[in-house]
Amino acid sequence: MPESFAFETLDLGVMAGYIVLVVVVGIWLSSSKADTAEGYFLAGRSMIWPFIGISLFASNISSTTLIGLAGDAYSTGISVFNYEWMASLVLAFYAIFMLPFVLRSRVFTMPEFLERRFDGRVRSYFSVLTLFLNIFVDTAGSLYAGAVVLSLVFPDIPFWQTIAVLALLAGAYTILGGLAAVIYTDALQGIILMVGAIVIAVTAYDAVGGWANVVAAVEPAKLSLIRPLDDPGVPALGLIGVLLLGFYFWCTNQFMAQRVLGAKTVEHGRYGALFAGLLKLPVLFIMVLPGTFAILLYPDLPKADLVFPTLMFDLLPAGLLGLVFAGFLAALMSQIDSTLNSASTLVTMDFIAPRRPDLNPKTLKRIGQLVAFIFMVLAVLWAPQIGKFGSLFKYLQAMLSYAVSPIAALFIVGLFWKRANASGAFAAILFGLFAGGLLFWLNVVLDLLGLHFLLVAPILFVVSAVVMIVVSLTTAEAEKDVSDLVWTPAFFRAETEELKALPLYKNYRVHALGLLAITATIIAAFW
Repeated sequence: MPESFAFETLDLGVMAGYIVLVVVVGIWLSSSKADTAEGYFLAGRSMIWPFIGISLFASNISSTTLIGLAGDAYSTGISVFNYEWMASLVLAFYAIFMLPFVLRSRVFTMPEFLERRFDGRVRSYFSVLTLFLNIFVDTAGSLYAGAVVLSLVFPDIPFWQTIAVLALLAGAYTILGGLAAVIYTDALQGIILMVGAIVIAVTAYDAVGGWANVVAAVEPAKLSLIRPLDDPGVPALGLIGVLLLGFYFWCTNQFMAQRVLGAKTVEHGRYGALFAGLLKLPVLFIMVLPGTFAILLYPDLPKADLVFPTLMFDLLPAGLLGLVFAGFLAALMSQIDSTLNSASTLVTMDFIAPRRPDLNPKTLKRIGQLVAFIFMVLAVLWAPQIGKFGSLFKYLQAMLSYAVSPIAALFIVGLFWKRANASGAFAAILFGLFAGGLLFWLNVVLDLLGLHFLLVAPILFVVSAVVMIVVSLTTAEAEKDVSDLVWTPAFFRAETEELKALPLYKNYRVHALGLLAITATIIAAFW
């Protein structure tokens, strides 16, 4: 353990310079694209794939993830990486099957896409659910994680004040610049984040004396990805739950999908998604395994969430510590800016714009800025309460397990089955909401079932999908043209013919298969 969590003057200078740089760059680069609603919320639909990919990655690898991955690897093992490699599988699926229909629909939000496929009831429910999760899970979780680490360095500053300052820093350029500010700054922050994580990983690896020492000292179960059914971290059957949570997070969650919605073309959206999937794979080596190394370096830490800050302050010299901590701040600010921007988009475009079609684009932009500020305040008020839960990472995943499976069922069934109708979709939501509440009461409140939270997600998915199919088959509705929103084998064959005219290196399917092959190799190596 380090004797103290304190910065040298050089470290403070590096971090202050970084914060100023991000805010200034974000506002400056985004100013030309944020004059209208489309410019503010979707960066004028002009984003190219490198920015999309690195922004997706940076927004996902938040401060909660940095702390949570290392902490879970320390306490339960590297099986936590299953959340990361599964993203490659999900994003390959997204690029091949779903993304073309989402982009060609020209929607502002994913709830709007559901309305095109079903009806307004589904849109409203999904908007409210996404807002709740964005603010009380994603944004508040990031603020809490950042404040936990900063409170070690500045223990005399009240916890809530630290949270408020962090929110204001990320909120400044987000509220002013919109999605363009978010994506441009995420690109910068993603690079700094990777550099910081690599420095920590290499330094920790050197401190433990190499891989042979790790294998000799750490129990094999903590070095294995695929675990038995009774594993407390990620049981084998729980991988289905990881897949469903990943589908919700990457393909339907507004704060992630918004980057793809801002893509210049379908091709840029696809390559951005695949690039993000590729960036997820090194996470095992630079963010998960350092938590394993900490088992040797700090065997008696009182709390797993202290692993990441302990590695930083114990192993890194002055100056370098400031740079790596800037990477931590980068991750924190990246997720906060993403969720605030998506929340303002949802309220403005899903609730206000449809009811006030007379409002001009600049007025909608102003409303979005006000909404972002309000949600920033709400997240600040809720974030201190997260300390009452257990592991930060498990808090995030468990909250999602009981809430999002019905939504995943709507998107997947609706994407592949034309017969699915609005009555079936709304019934699936109502029954899924009831079943999720019942399972939460029995499993968490009363502790009667003993179900791992990753097993809850597939149960609710199957229940919701069955209800949706049965109700769709037994109800008659006016026929709705959804041909542009449903995947068919004919669409796949037509696209195959188009791809034949391209060289292999421009064929996105070849890149998707390559991504899956790399993923399979890593899984086999750490099975």
